[in-house]
Amino acid sequence: MLSGLLFFPVTPYRPDGGIHTDVLAEHIRRGVAAGAGAVFVACGTGEFHALGEQEYRTVLRVAVETVGGAVPVYAGVGGSVATAKELAAVAGSTGVDGLLLLPPYLVRGPVSGLVSYVRDVTSSSPLPVIVYQRDMAVFTPAAAAEVATFPTVVGFKDGIGDLVLLADIIRAVRKVDRTGQFQFFNGLPTAELSQVTYGRIGVDLYSSAVFAFAPEIALAFYAALQAGDEYTIDVLLREFYEPFGQLRLRVPGHAVGLVKAGARMRGLDVGGVRPPLMDPDEDDLRALEALLHRGLRALHELGSPDLPSLETDLRGAVRSAS
Repeated sequence: MLSGLLFFPVTPYRPDGGIHTDVLAEHIRRGVAAGAGAVFVACGTGEFHALGEQEYRTVLRVAVETVGGAVPVYAGVGGSVATAKELAAVAGSTGVDGLLLLPPYLVRGPVSGLVSYVRDVTSSSPLPVIVYQRDMAVFTPAAAAEVATFPTVVGFKDGIGDLVLLADIIRAVRKVDRTGQFQFFNGLPTAELSQVTYGRIGVDLYSSAVFAFAPEIALAFYAALQAGDEYTIDVLLREFYEPFGQLRLRVPGHAVGLVKAGARMRGLDVGGVRPPLMDPDEDDLRALEALLHRGLRALHELGSPDLPSLETDLRGAVRSAS
């Protein structure tokens, strides 16, 4: 079973467009050292949609080698049934610990077809699978319960945000879960914005894109959730997460570009995003830099014991991403 804060690293690109393996390794190394509970590579934040098969293999290999068994490594798979099966086989050959099954693209079939899609893909690999509900992959409670009975399906990640539906899904799955090991995850963009509410219906695990560029802020928020520290939660939501969420909404798909820009501001040469995503413009870069300063300042004012002096941190830890 997974625990802790889930780290979704970006995929760094060299100036010539190839995968920057050294930067990827450093990115993952920093995340694991900071305290990630698991590493999910080549998923949404890692631009799964933009990777060729060899690039995908490279990203997974680097992740597995870098993590070295310290925490579980999960890889994204998806697309057509044939593609998802092929990628699941590639993932298995690299030594990852599990798969995050992303939605099929473009087509929207009936729920029975979605169940068949999950069955076909998961039956092709012995690896544990977390099924991701979002976009065109929306399950009924009965369908989710059926999928939960498949031998390798171990979790369900929600990216829809319909809490009534999710609560019904949780109840339906609990009735068929004989092991008590099935896990649920909050997969909404900037999950911290909704995690208090998700926690109230029993969903304690979530993916943190912010962890990829501001692990101090992400970990402080996670610790506050665990401790029931409503004051710290409120401060970090107000000072960082809510304005970051508003910035993310300005452009479709902006979240990945902002995360990559944030990583560059923290000293990692991860490059930009690949089309159809677009990098933030100068106005958004300035807004993101100001937000990072604001978030770090909030941590200092909250008395975080793990941070250096405010002056040193704001001068040295946030750089221009241009």
